[in-house]
Amino acid sequence: MTVQQNKTRTPPTGIERLLWRAPIWLYRLKLGGLVKNRMLLLHHTGRVSGKPRQNMLEIVKRDEENDIHYIASGFGKRADWYRNVVNTPAVTITVGWEEKKVTAVPLPADESSAMMVEYAHRNPRAAKTLTKICGLTLDGTDEDYAIVGREHIPFVALK
Repeated sequence: MTVQQNKTRTPPTGIERLLWRAPIWLYRLKLGGLVKNRMLLLHHTGRVSGKPRQNMLEIVKRDEENDIHYIASGFGKRADWYRNVVNTPAVTITVGWEEKKVTAVPLPADESSAMMVEYAHRNPRAAKTLTKICGLTLDGTDEDYAIVGREHIPFVALK
């Protein structure tokens, strides 16, 4: 077990922020169907400003039977969108061309841990990239991914 925090990763600013937010334009141009199985557009309310906000996020897992989408906060609990949905869990998501109202429910640490391990099994390359972006170094074992999910990357169910 060797999860190491190399640096505290802060959400992007400036040009880097523009690049991270560029996929939102797919939805604004009504092309969300091109990424419907991989990404969703989260519409939420700013906890301080009360203004509408949007973030494009990866769909980590879909529970088709119960109509639940799972997402992760790569920048941890400091991410503005994460703090916003904790403050105001009534949100709207756009998946493909479909928009629906849902409730954002942060998963407990043990469930986030299990979700991260499952994600790493399904998408090993993406999991490795995600942890690197978050400033983490790990050896890639299930135990390491469990620590990452429990301590660094919280998951949210959109029900």
